[in-house]
Amino acid sequence: MGYITAITINYYYYITTLFAFFLKNNVLQDKATQTSPPNSTKFTNFSATASQVRTSFNLLVNYFDQNFVLDLQQNRTMYYEEIKRRDQSSHQSIMEEEFEDSQIKVSMSFSYVKCLYIQTPDFKHFEDASDEFRGEKGTLLPLWKFEYDKTKSLSVTALCWDQKHNDLFAVGLGSHEFTQQGSGMLVLYTLRNPNYPEFMFNTVSGVMCVDIHEHLSHLVAVGLYDGCVAVYNLRKKSDEPFWNSRANPGRHKGAVTQVKWQKDDLDSNHNFISVSADGRLVSWTLVKHELVFTDMIKLPVPETIPDNLKDVFSTVGTILDFHKQKDNFLVGTEYGKIHKGSKLFNRFVETYDAHFMTVTRVKWNPFHPDVFISCSWDWMVKIWDQTMKSPMFTFELEIGAAVTDVAWAPYSSTVFAAVTTEGKVHVFDLSINKYEALCQQKVVSKKTKLFNIEFNPVHPIIIVGDGHGHVTSLKLSPNLRKKPKDKKGQELPMSPEVEKAKMEQLLSLLR
Repeated sequence: MGYITAITINYYYYITTLFAFFLKNNVLQDKATQTSPPNSTKFTNFSATASQVRTSFNLLVNYFDQNFVLDLQQNRTMYYEEIKRRDQSSHQSIMEEEFEDSQIKVSMSFSYVKCLYIQTPDFKHFEDASDEFRGEKGTLLPLWKFEYDKTKSLSVTALCWDQKHNDLFAVGLGSHEFTQQGSGMLVLYTLRNPNYPEFMFNTVSGVMCVDIHEHLSHLVAVGLYDGCVAVYNLRKKSDEPFWNSRANPGRHKGAVTQVKWQKDDLDSNHNFISVSADGRLVSWTLVKHELVFTDMIKLPVPETIPDNLKDVFSTVGTILDFHKQKDNFLVGTEYGKIHKGSKLFNRFVETYDAHFMTVTRVKWNPFHPDVFISCSWDWMVKIWDQTMKSPMFTFELEIGAAVTDVAWAPYSSTVFAAVTTEGKVHVFDLSINKYEALCQQKVVSKKTKLFNIEFNPVHPIIIVGDGHGHVTSLKLSPNLRKKPKDKKGQELPMSPEVEKAKMEQLLSLLR
């Protein structure tokens, strides 16, 4: 552990030195120039001064690059000499993961220092003061657009925030048109640098879904249109996935529509579960350099299918979500039904006639254990109590516009946001208004469809993905993130108990 600490301190020493030099020689000089009275001589010399500062900055960055790599190689050698003397393999594995994860942090920090020259504004200082004149309504403040030249011909198919490094997110790229399938990409961006991805991976087939491991953020699982699942290891300098099911006999026979990481098994092996258009739920375990599959359960065939065809017919699974506290999970289907299953018994225990078109998203509420939300191509968003067969709330967002994604806010049990193919974002807070959205805002250009939305796990930011491979980040105005208050009007502290009680109070009025 001492070596890890020493390495990290050395890297951050470089970063601090570079930042201090840049502030001293660039920012302070800019301030002095701007506050001085207009003088032709000073303005004449300004470009030369700026060029000199830029040159000095570039030289220092190059020096930093060389010393960063040299120091990394020296410390890596010392580190591995040390861990070779460790006898316990499990302890060694844990230390290696900590060491490699620290490298990801250092890489992101170094990227942040280099992009200081671009001087990206800090979103924390962006606020919309006009909310106090809007009553209960709110707005979304556009921050940055994340775009990369090689993704313009692709569509965003999946978004996922890193729960450990909350400024990093993954973007899956492919095609929503089944007749226009080709290659895809997996890219990871950070809020610190919207101009270029932190990681880029090309895939032979379009990416349909992405999930970053909650605790081991260097493990990124993806599902592809050709039925393969793959896991990328951000610690390895390779463009190929470290685990792949391409030659696996358990490979799906249809597009993989969702992958979800699970808790490690009894042998401490990492594993995840996938659902596909072939109707199968499959568990994948990472064992050394291969994926070991286990068939869990198959989606039930609709009753309208004749008995002689049920053995060859597959129910298309479109989406999957697991309960955080219980062993229950939800699966959305192409036929509008939502099936609730049990991991413990490997069977389905309930079916909800949720929508009359394809279910595009289903998610458990992060605070109330019985509540989940769903959306569909039928223009609807519905909120459910799992103990009841009918929805508690139903919202028709836009006539003729499919609802492609919906997400709960991580800070409130009653706030959620949805996107549509008309390019609009709809933000609701049921504790304020149970009938209509507090914000309906078009955030992309005409004829651009939105397909995905995700809340940042910490900051009041959402990201939305569109059909042109772009991701747009937006900040929620104060009216969209109000804290609950007691009877005296005092704000209550944020806690799961308060949020659960807030949702329970709403449900009690409808039961």
